[in-house]
This record gives sequence, C-alpha cells and structure tokens, in this order.
Amino acid sequence: MNDQFPAEWDLERARNPKVPGPRDYGGESPLSEPEAIAMADLTRRRDFARVLAFHTQGEVIYWGFENLEPPETEVLANEFSRVSDYEPVQTIGSYAGYKDWFIQDWRRPGFTIELGKGTNPLPLTQFAEIYEEALGIFLAGLYL
Repeated sequence: MNDQFPAEWDLERARNPKVPGPRDYGGESPLSEPEAIAMADLTRRRDFARVLAFHTQGEVIYWGFENLEPPETEVLANEFSRVSDYEPVQTIGSYAGYKDWFIQDWRRPGFTIELGKGTNPLPLTQFAEIYEEALGIFLAGLYL
C-alpha cells in the first residue's frame, strides 16, 4: 500500500515488482487500491498539519521528499530522534509513499517512521520494546 501514492509513482513502479506480492508492489496506477484511496480521502478531508506513517523495520525516521519539506520538518525529525534514538534520514531515493505525497501536495511535515529491527514481519515479542521506543515520538507529535 505504501507505494501507491502519486509522488513520483512512475519512478517507484519502474524498480518494483509488476505483479502483486507481499512487498513493494505499487499497483497498476497511483491510488488504485481501496486502502490507499481511503487514506488519501481522509487526508484531504482532515487537512492534517503533519503526518506520521508508522512502518516496521529499521529504527529510522525518514522526513524529506525532493527537498519540498518545510524547514521546520528537520526540527521535528531531530526531536523525534532525540526521544526515540531512531536515526533521522532526510531522503533515501524512495518514492510513492504516503509521506512523500503529503509533503509534495501540502508542503507540510511528513514522516515515515520505521519501528523495530529484524526481518518482517517482526515478532510480537518485540512489541513492548518498540512501544517504549515509539512512545516518545507519539507524545512529541502532540507537544510540538
């Protein structure tokens, strides 16, 4: 679902699988899948000030897209990093994600936060540790 958004979708499609599978399949076109459509519709209706997309694995906070993010995004990313010990990374050359689309179309802060480490799916035994690491991010998202 995360490779389904109209933010350089063609670039992501070119390097990802062309048939449905457990990961990295972006569909036949942007926003073609019901889950992505629902997220896009909700985002348009609610007009969020920022978005935080939680994924699993990597203990990384991705916070940029094509240098379109506003300057305060880095401040937020650094605070999320401080409270979680996750590494803030501005960009990785990945496209078509929810936060990418949000940054591109709204020019507001967007983040993809990769919780935990290991092989997906992460084991449930990591839940308590991941929750403790992410709690600071949840709270910082409210007080910033």
